[in-house]
Amino acid sequence: MRHLRGRLAAVSVRASFGAGAWVGFAIGVVMGALLGAVLSWFAGAVLDWQRELGITLGVTRSLLPFGDQIPALRWTSTNWLLVVPLAAIATGVVAAVVGGLIGGLVAAAYNRSPRHASVVVELPDHEGEDRELSAP
Repeated sequence: MRHLRGRLAAVSVRASFGAGAWVGFAIGVVMGALLGAVLSWFAGAVLDWQRELGITLGVTRSLLPFGDQIPALRWTSTNWLLVVPLAAIATGVVAAVVGGLIGGLVAAAYNRSPRHASVVVELPDHEGEDRELSAP
């Protein structure tokens, strides 16, 4: 093997966009799943809190905080199996777009900069490669 030293002249903007999108999607799915779980838990906690306030104070549902949102809160709390994956996918898609744009911008900025990174590349010896191919 021979070692060659050189400079990395350019980075593919398309590949950087794709890599940024995949990384953004992966991070977004994890964050979105956590967000969906917190939203479902919060909806259940608010429903319990409103139930306690209604019993303790004897106030009608419309006068309580979040009183008009009780059906939406109840749906969110009971359908957490749908809320968590939907929040994960929605957050993942948004994060993928942002990650792709960041990756593309970083690649474009690198390609425009006058200073490039130095790299070392390993190349096989052509003579040794020919000997390996001709050996039985």
